[in-house]
Amino acid sequence: MNRSTLRAVIIVTGLITALVHLVLLNVGMGRIDPLFTLNGLGFLALLAALFLNLPIVSKQQTLVHWAFMGFAAVTIAAWVVMGRPYTPVGYATKVVELVLIAALYLHQRARA
Repeated sequence: MNRSTLRAVIIVTGLITALVHLVLLNVGMGRIDPLFTLNGLGFLALLAALFLNLPIVSKQQTLVHWAFMGFAAVTIAAWVVMGRPYTPVGYATKVVELVLIAALYLHQRARA
């Protein structure tokens, strides 16, 4: 896979995960949950840090890749611990997050 394809995969999977946490889960629960909201905003912030060439992180792209992978991994671990009852949306989102982690890893490797 080339870098532009990996970039597209990262953007799409990151947006899907952010939107699931910001919209589907908050609306589905009938109330705004601070943890889901912060998680969704975290995914959006990491997407911005990775692709908007922000001066504060422009020279730290390797760190941003690893932070993004770690953030997604912690999200998966938190779901395993706190996600009961497990739902089809939860499982689907975790698959998307695993694809995101793989794409971030490959994108970082292609960069080196």
